[in-house]
Amino acid sequence: MSSYQLVLGKSCHLPVELEHKAMWTLKKLNLDWDVAANLRVAHLNKLDEFRYHAYASSSLYKEKMKCIHDKYIWNKYFKVRDFVLLFNSRLRMLKLKSMWSGPFEIVGVTSFGVLDLKNKNNEVFRVTGHRVNLYLGKVGDSHVVAVIYFT
Repeated sequence: MSSYQLVLGKSCHLPVELEHKAMWTLKKLNLDWDVAANLRVAHLNKLDEFRYHAYASSSLYKEKMKCIHDKYIWNKYFKVRDFVLLFNSRLRMLKLKSMWSGPFEIVGVTSFGVLDLKNKNNEVFRVTGHRVNLYLGKVGDSHVVAVIYFT
């Protein structure tokens, strides 16, 4: 890939005027037109081959990085009537408050990991499965919270 394409993400096209000036210069200096044209075609073919190799190596790199990324992802399986804790992402500045709220009861599980949760007031709301962790503890008067962290 050219440096222009690596930085800006699109290929660089020279203005037509520059190409015509280059051809005009070749004619004025009485250089061999066929040799210059063949050399230009050879350079363009070499550049296309270089771009192809860069694309192939980047796709191999992306596949390797995807395998490494997917190796550290654990699927969470939830059932109806399980209790979960909900991650509260808005509490970044308040260090003394817990980042986890709940427990909430799972009322329904849809196909793409979306959970229907019910709070203490019997209000049902939807949340993605990535924002919850399984709640291990007693539900009732005393709450013993144990959160499983994957590292």
